[in-house]
Amino acid sequence: MTSTEFWQNQLRAVANPDKVKILSSFFKTGKGEYGEGDIFIGITVPQNRKIAREHIMEPFSVFSEMLSSHVHEFRLAALLALVLRFKKCKDDTSRAEIVRFYLSHTSHINNWDLVDQSCPYILGEWTLFHGDQCLHTLSHSNNMWEQRISIVSTLMHIRNGRFLTAITLAERFLPHSHDLMHKASGWMLREVGKRDIQALLSFLDLHTPHMARTTLRYAIERLSPTLRSHYLSIKKV
Repeated sequence: MTSTEFWQNQLRAVANPDKVKILSSFFKTGKGEYGEGDIFIGITVPQNRKIAREHIMEPFSVFSEMLSSHVHEFRLAALLALVLRFKKCKDDTSRAEIVRFYLSHTSHINNWDLVDQSCPYILGEWTLFHGDQCLHTLSHSNNMWEQRISIVSTLMHIRNGRFLTAITLAERFLPHSHDLMHKASGWMLREVGKRDIQALLSFLDLHTPHMARTTLRYAIERLSPTLRSHYLSIKKV
């Protein structure tokens, strides 16, 4: 039995078939939906992460095989293990290797939970200290998941008091057509506002008329009722 098969068998052993229908619906796997064709076997994130801890030092070939699977939870398992491995690594050489691997496998990071559970803690952490060019490159991709990776990665920047990249990308994505990008942009703007309300208000004063309603609602969620009403009234004009 290969290391990949062993890992997958561990995951299958804790799978709950009763959760499959709920997960498949929640992650929009139906025809024409953003997760079309994705396969779930019914594993919770805590269960997945617990098993992932046993596999953080697997060869990258094993991670690649896990990420290539049609089973959603197998791909998530690889990403959870990569995050744990990245945190454990103390030297830039090892971390850079994980970053290169991550960037070369973005085609398999193709649902919002896969993005959100991984990119802030790998790309976000890396670009905080090594420049954000790769985030700007991803933001210009034609692939929505790569675009989401770019802006959600800025969560780590925001938590460290750096807002420019998040604000720049939120501005870039204002015309975006997909609700998942509206949510991601609004989420990052809300996170900015939690730390610097004036930075958020300045963005809103400039862009509210051009923002998707979902982006706006996410961004203003923590503002006072008076401010929320103010910006919603501008959007209605």
